[in-house]
Amino acid sequence: MRISNIMVSVDLGAAAADRIQLAAGLAERFEARLTGIAARPVLAPMPAGDMREVERVWAIEERLADEQLAEAKALFEREAGAAGETAWRSAPAEPLAYLVGQARAADVIVVGRQGPADGDPGPMGVPAGALLMEVGRPVLVAPPGIERLAAKRVVVAWKDTREARRAVHDALPFLTRADEVHVAVVGPDADREGAEDVAAYLSDHSVAVTTHLLRSPEVSAADEILRFARREEADLVVMGAYGRSRLREWIFGGATRDVLMTTPVCCLMSH
Repeated sequence: MRISNIMVSVDLGAAAADRIQLAAGLAERFEARLTGIAARPVLAPMPAGDMREVERVWAIEERLADEQLAEAKALFEREAGAAGETAWRSAPAEPLAYLVGQARAADVIVVGRQGPADGDPGPMGVPAGALLMEVGRPVLVAPPGIERLAAKRVVVAWKDTREARRAVHDALPFLTRADEVHVAVVGPDADREGAEDVAAYLSDHSVAVTTHLLRSPEVSAADEILRFARREEADLVVMGAYGRSRLREWIFGGATRDVLMTTPVCCLMSH
């Protein structure tokens, strides 16, 4: 497997510059093209009252969208210096829908974490959870303040679901370059045979891998995986996303939601 095109979601939030630098470093390592993606919706006024006033407000919104997209492009060009080949795509459109459409040409999409303390990315921000449900590509979720991803020590959060199987397969370009990969299974029903099968699959791809059964977690599954990643000094977690419905996770809680909001390390997720 080869990564040839990495896409990064660009907004005007405080974490955007770090995210672009991280994606540029990955593009350099994989000798891939880095494509910056930005969209800004034109917020249409209500068509009521004086139509000349409506047209005036519409023109202001169009100009503001153009200015912010130009600012995002300048930010991308300034921060993407590590990438050899770059491209830019933008439109006055809804950001999530635009990125999902453009992702047909991507191998990996880099987006920002969406925790309550992460700041407002503004109208150009793309929610990682909604993107995962629609994009059909692996999504690398980057917390604020991380400018580089070495991915030399990686934790695979294994659960025998189609989402986790997809994530392991999608992560092979990262896993085959890692120095250490730890397959971790959380919960009282942690299955050694399943973990060892995944380890054998990775070993067949020349990955240095060990398995870990975390049968008595003191915290939630998500927190246990993140604690384990810190203990192993890993900077990348690989996991499947939304094994049950996204709505159910956001109402009742779940590992995907918790990781998207709190992860201190980068997470490569597939749905």
